[in-house]
Amino acid sequence: MDRLKSLFISAWMTLLMLGAARSGWAIYKDPSAAAWYWALFCMLAPLAFFAWIFTFNVARTQVASKAVLGITLFTLLGAVLSPVIIEALAWILGAGVLGTVLYEWWYSSFGERHNEILSVGQILPDLEFIDAAGKEIETGKLNKPMLMIFYRGNWCPLCMAQIKEIAGQYRELAAKGVEIMLISPQSQSHTVDLAQRFEAPMSFLVDTDNAMAKRLGIAAANGLPLGMEVLGYDSDTVMPTVIMTDSAGKILFADLTDNYRVRPEPEIFLQVFAQAGI
Repeated sequence: MDRLKSLFISAWMTLLMLGAARSGWAIYKDPSAAAWYWALFCMLAPLAFFAWIFTFNVARTQVASKAVLGITLFTLLGAVLSPVIIEALAWILGAGVLGTVLYEWWYSSFGERHNEILSVGQILPDLEFIDAAGKEIETGKLNKPMLMIFYRGNWCPLCMAQIKEIAGQYRELAAKGVEIMLISPQSQSHTVDLAQRFEAPMSFLVDTDNAMAKRLGIAAANGLPLGMEVLGYDSDTVMPTVIMTDSAGKILFADLTDNYRVRPEPEIFLQVFAQAGI
């Protein structure tokens, strides 16, 4: 199923761009063809949504994505009420409406993520990672409260927005003695590149071969959009997950979102540690 999702997101982006180009060409050839204007509007709405995510560090999009679906349905109505052009309607229904519906309720969803290992009150297993300098880090030896964020990779704009939010909280969390660990299965070079973007001295860690994610049951096989392997990313990634522990390793909070576009608000981290007396 993850392989199908990997194919879907890349194919959908391609179809939207092709549909926009086809609509623009049809309008150029016949400026009076109203249905093609609706088709162009329909293709541009999801494309603008993704451009917005990549440009403006957006960590949560559940409202915006539904607005995009509303726009595509509106364009369908507009095309139906215009002189009918079957090809324009096909682009709207297929790439526009159906593509957005699949993105909203199928592609974005991980399904139920019940996980006994990460239940509040459990002791987090000892985990081993590699930091940006190549040094091995063992969580069992830190003896510090930990905020661990498993993110998919530099290629994921929502993950990058979430990390930016955490960087903004760094001083308050560091004052509590919290070790902030940002963990991904991506390569060492990508992790070093990300670490250099932030002044906050957080721990950017590599989960080699996704081994720790697999141990915790949060790995996502074939989670990378198809084609991005050429940028040096592995096809397997991780489901976005937040784990908070006290200095003894007891889990205080775990967010196992069932939708990669839904992340916990950053204020909750300070609240959880405060409630634990940290």
